Amino acid sequence: MRPVLLFDVNESLLDLRALDPHFKTHFGDAIVVSEWFDQVIQTAMLSVVLGWTRNFAEVGRSALEMVVTRHQLELTDAALSDIVGGMKTLPPHDDVVEALRTLKSEGFRMAALTNSPVAVAKEQLVFAGLIEFFETVISVEEVDTLKPDARVYKYAIGKMNVEAKDTYLIAAHAWDVAGAMAVGCMGALIKRQGIAANPIAPEPTIVAANLTAVAQCILEQHP
Repeated sequence: MRPVLLFDVNESLLDLRALDPHFKTHFGDAIVVSEWFDQVIQTAMLSVVLGWTRNFAEVGRSALEMVVTRHQLELTDAALSDIVGGMKTLPPHDDVVEALRTLKSEGFRMAALTNSPVAVAKEQLVFAGLIEFFETVISVEEVDTLKPDARVYKYAIGKMNVEAKDTYLIAAHAWDVAGAMAVGCMGALIKRQGIAANPIAPEPTIVAANLTAVAQCILEQHP
């Protein structure tokens, strides 16, 4: 049986560097996108560990408030609105469309698995021209928690009607891959610039520099 492929969306498929001009406009050189997104991930994980019920929009906004405060700047309504709007118009990374097209043409079932609300994720994927590749978009809001909570991956596996052992989670986040592998999935880490595998986590099934290489590895393993 060929595996079902679950794809993380933000940073894994969509290029957050497109937010750079938005941050530059409102914060100059003081804050970069990566600092904010690192704080988003930290806040999301804290929510999971402590059992807080927080959606991804709340997490993103609170992380931005923290980073702005850290730099002794002000978060205006205009800046918040502009950055939120920018998240909905992110382009795909250069390697994404061709890799997804190849996997789709080979008959793999694929779904997006995201911390974003379904409506937002669909808007993102439509804008990026990727929605056609996915059987469905699965959001953590359906489980009322956030990745890397094990319930998210188990829910996605159940929704796709597949066993964990026959599922890949593909992401540019070592923590996301580790979360899926902890429930028995296979994991593929896209080592985009600045991304590293976690040495204390189980080694991902696939580690590759881009999604094209990940797709090739999957095709070789599951011809």
